[in-house]
Amino acid sequence: QVQLVESGGGLVQPGGSLRLSCAASGFTFSSYWMYWVRQAPGKGLEWVSGINTSGGTANYADSVKGRFTISRDNAKNTLYLQMNSLKADDTAVYYCAKGTGIAGYDYWGQGIQVTVSS
Repeated sequence: QVQLVESGGGLVQPGGSLRLSCAASGFTFSSYWMYWVRQAPGKGLEWVSGINTSGGTANYADSVKGRFTISRDNAKNTLYLQMNSLKADDTAVYYCAKGTGIAGYDYWGQGIQVTVSS
């Protein structure tokens, strides 16, 4: 079955950096777009970034553009999110998600907490 397991979250000071990882299994990782989405306390889900199957095309929400970088290693079945210049507004639970192959997502990880605070 499809499994997505995030890691790398935690507490970081404003201006700091974190790198999230998502280990994927149970499907052909290299065949699907992958995404990061987040949910801040008391707010709805927010799409953060997406990356195509080869890793050659990436898209970002305006709120993270220039600060976050999505990447993937298809040999390791792993998705990454490098987060730099973190702000308090980036505090959220971050989820990696598998694309459906058409539009949207069909599987999610359990999520990982990122807290940006001094």
